[in-house]
Amino acid sequence: MESLIPGAEDEKKEIELCIEQVKAGDKQAYGTVIRRFEKPIYIYCYYLLKNREEAEDAAQDIFIKAYENIHLYRQQVSFSAWLYKIAYHHSINLMKKKQRWFRAFSEVKRQYTVDSPLPKESAIHELLELLTHEERHILILKAVEQCSFEEISGIMDLKPATVRKKYERLRKKLIQHKLDKGGVTNGRYA
Repeated sequence: MESLIPGAEDEKKEIELCIEQVKAGDKQAYGTVIRRFEKPIYIYCYYLLKNREEAEDAAQDIFIKAYENIHLYRQQVSFSAWLYKIAYHHSINLMKKKQRWFRAFSEVKRQYTVDSPLPKESAIHELLELLTHEERHILILKAVEQCSFEEISGIMDLKPATVRKKYERLRKKLIQHKLDKGGVTNGRYA
């Protein structure tokens, strides 16, 4: 991921060095990789899966998959983009499984009550509900993880122009929803 943060380039080099050490058989070096990406991958999974425990499990699974497939990583893309691609596909698979399960047990779902989230979390979840799975991925990767359109296109196997257009559409969708609810957008009341 491109970053304007001082030292980001050094951190990227450190991660690449760790990856080379892991490929050479140093299992301990993978701990540095996990510590660096654990929180961002968890947050990414949480916003997609909307469940803390599922996000924790997904993050663990993603790091295991990345470790098992580390030999396939090439420095043509950043390690973070490669890792997010694994996270993207893993999350998609989990959401598909979840949808099948929810269809089969929809009555149980209606009876099950979940602790009500905080007002801010509730607003975020409400907005995320308006979006398709693909739009959620794009929004989270762009706004939360601050990936470039090129990195997102690599993660999602789409053209950068397609990602940019989808991002603009989802922004308009969210802004329109906010306007329809009488909210504030860009400092203006609707």
